[in-house]
Formats: sequence, structure tokens, C-alpha cells
Amino acid sequence: MKNFKIVSSVVFVLVFSFCNAQKNAIVAHRGAWKKNNLPENSIASLRHAIDLKLPGSEFDVWRTADDSLVINHDAHYNKMLIEETNYADLIKFKLSNGEKLPTLHEYISEGKRNNKKTLLVCEIKPSEISKERGQKTGVAAVETIKKIKADKNTCYISFDYDILKAIRKVDAKTSLQYLEGNKSPKEVKAANINGVDYHYSVFQKHPEWIQEAKDNKVILNAWTVNEAADMDWLIEHKFNYITTNEPELLSERLKIKK
Repeated sequence: MKNFKIVSSVVFVLVFSFCNAQKNAIVAHRGAWKKNNLPENSIASLRHAIDLKLPGSEFDVWRTADDSLVINHDAHYNKMLIEETNYADLIKFKLSNGEKLPTLHEYISEGKRNNKKTLLVCEIKPSEISKERGQKTGVAAVETIKKIKADKNTCYISFDYDILKAIRKVDAKTSLQYLEGNKSPKEVKAANINGVDYHYSVFQKHPEWIQEAKDNKVILNAWTVNEAADMDWLIEHKFNYITTNEPELLSERLKIKK
């Protein structure tokens, strides 16, 4: 990784910013949940990622029918479409560890607590209802995170290009990464988006994008990398970030490759 530097007001205090990208930094996908059988996207899985001092922890945001921002990967929770359900109805059903479905405010508040190492990687899910709704959800998430004063600890990712562009309109400095895998690093940079965060197979299909990203100072991230051989390939190509359900395994691979 590049040396830790304070490069601007958007730097995560005492650590690093996504704009000052590191090499092979571990991002826990939906928190560090797998080894201890924690619910994905739970506050417990976030806390474990922070306790492990991982460089990043990813999570997913939806907006309910009554405009609550909640953390969940899938569009449905307990067979209810989140976007068409009020929050009070969603929390009637607990996560497997007894937690209620966390709000973004609760999740980010926990993410700030005793955390000097772990960047909060906020994925805004494209709306199942409309493109416009997804964009409004992204902007609402940014506003919430700023109110908690966690904007320096957070970056944003999305499969929806327009969500990222909507966020850029309200925040000129925050770090953004695109997930879909259908645009070159040059295209992403031209849209004032900081990084390409694609499935690792996209980079295997387009290896030229790796050097293109480096030449254009576009952040390289890959998801969701759970096999040692795939980890090793990304390590060898000096990706900035590797997103995984297996942070412990990736940590071992990094030690072996040093």
C-alpha cells in the first residue's frame, strides 16, 4: 500500500482515504460475519470487523416505505419488500442473533465508536421501484451520515451509475466507486467517480483495465473474493482493495505473499 498520508479534509482521521488508496487492503463484505456465524450486515458483524482492525467494512442501504434508511443486503426482509414496508413492520422480525434490523443512523453510530482503522463502505442499492427513488435514497444516506459527522469515515459504492452521480452533486469530495463492471476506468474518472469496484472476473476479462486504472489514478477494488487462488491473483496485480467474505483467509494470504 502507499504510505498513510493526510491528503485532504476528507481523509479518515489517523488512517487513510480511498483517494489515497492502499495496496491489497481488506474490505469485509457485509461485515466480518462468516467465521463467527454472525448475521450479515448486522451491527455485530460491523463491530467484529472494527475489532479486527480491518481497513474497510461494507454494508448495504435501502429506504423503507416510510423513509427509514435500513441496513440489509436483499431487497426483501423476511419476505417483505423493504421499499414497500414501514420500518415498524420490518422490526417485528429479529436477526438471527436477536438484533433488530439496524437503521443507517444506528449502524454508522456504532461504526464511529472506538474505530480508528476501519473505513465504512456504504453501498446504496438501486431501487426496485424507480431510478429516481434510488437516487433520493443515496442523497438521504449522505445527509444522514453527515449529520452524524461520519462523512470522513465513509465512502459510497453502487451498481447504479446515476446514484453515484446524484451523490457527487451534493458532495464534491466524498469517495465514490462503481460496481457494475461495464465502464472503463477512463470513463469512470471522466464522471468524477474515484474507483472501479468490479467482480474479479471483470478484471480477468479486461486485464488492460488494471493498468489503465493505475495510470489514471483510479482506485482498484474487486469483489467478492473468497478463494485463495483469486486472492493471490489480485495481490499479485496490486489491487488497492479486495472485498471478501473471508477476511481471515485474505489476511493469511497477504502474510504469505509478503
